[in-house]
Amino acid sequence: MTLSEFKSSLNEPNPPEGLSTQLEALWYYGKGDWKSAHNLADGPSDKLSARVHAYLHRKEGDIWNADYWYRRSGETRPEISLKDEWEMLVERILKIR
Repeated sequence: MTLSEFKSSLNEPNPPEGLSTQLEALWYYGKGDWKSAHNLADGPSDKLSARVHAYLHRKEGDIWNADYWYRRSGETRPEISLKDEWEMLVERILKIR
C-alpha cells in the first residue's frame, strides 16, 4: 500500500484489512476520530506505538504529554507540521509492513 492508497482508504467506512495497530490508529486519526486513534495507540508498549501516541498528543495540544511519549519512543518532537508528521509516520509504517 502507498501513502496515496492509504489516504484514499479514508473515504471508506472501515479501515482496510490487515493494518497494524499503529496504522489503524493513524487511519482513525485521518478520519477525524482522535478518540479511537488514541485508544489504539494507548495500549501497546513498543516504541512505534509510543511514537504514534506522541503524535496524537501533539495534535491534541498536550505538548508535555506528547514529549513524554516522544521520549518513550526514543525520538524527539519533530519541527514539522502535523500534516507532514502524519504522512511521515504512515509512510514509515507502510515500509516496515
